[in-house]
Amino acid sequence: MASDKKLIIANWKMNLDMHEASLYLHKLSKMVKVHRDIEVVLAPTSLTLQSLSLQVNLKQFKLAAQNFYWRDSGPYTGEISATQLRGIVQYALVGHSERRHVFNENDKDIRNKVAAAIRNNIRPILCVGETAWEHANNETRDVIHDQLAGGLANITSEELDKIVIAYEPVWAISAGQGSTPVNVLPDDVQMAFQAVRSQIKHLYGEKASDSIQVLYGGSVTGDSVADYLALPGVNGLLVGWASLNANTFNEILEIAHKSASAKKKD
Repeated sequence: MASDKKLIIANWKMNLDMHEASLYLHKLSKMVKVHRDIEVVLAPTSLTLQSLSLQVNLKQFKLAAQNFYWRDSGPYTGEISATQLRGIVQYALVGHSERRHVFNENDKDIRNKVAAAIRNNIRPILCVGETAWEHANNETRDVIHDQLAGGLANITSEELDKIVIAYEPVWAISAGQGSTPVNVLPDDVQMAFQAVRSQIKHLYGEKASDSIQVLYGGSVTGDSVADYLALPGVNGLLVGWASLNANTFNEILEIAHKSASAKKKD
């Protein structure tokens, strides 16, 4: 079965300049306790990654890239490769809904990025999820099926244990500070997670389906953390806007620790 260790990822998106990011990491490092049952990953902008990699305590936090290009090198002005990120980050987001729907990344782009991350010893966090229209038309399972099949097309069974899947319903992602969080019903989350694991079972077998880490992301707040982590098969969270508030994010981590500890006792 999947590990009881919870993986909590903070996606800072396009926020915090180098000075702000450094100050925030310093503040966060003073607050966050290291727990063996929690792995905490910070995903700042590409501009701040290198400087933060020199500042971060890797026993406390790991780093993730929000984006990269799948070629290792070449004439690709403005791009950063996974090869260049090797040694700086331990994780990388791939296929996030904003990359798919704002920047029009397709399945070929995404599967090539997943393979590039694996090739460069970086764990890809493959994001899948449906839009509001797809959700309203009961296409969630089909979307998850297609996005997983497309994103994992170049991945072997031996490489699958390096993959993390994050289910993020696009219709529930917060628009930012001041917006009203969308509380996704437990039944909707459960159905989506069952679809993820069913597709992994179809592609790689039952053992892989049980062991792969699957995260939930979609307007996660301190108020909703415990409910999401209590659902069967939820191995962690992809946190967006709430991760930019040190107090809120630390609260989320403490709740995740308590959830992981409780499951161990069970």
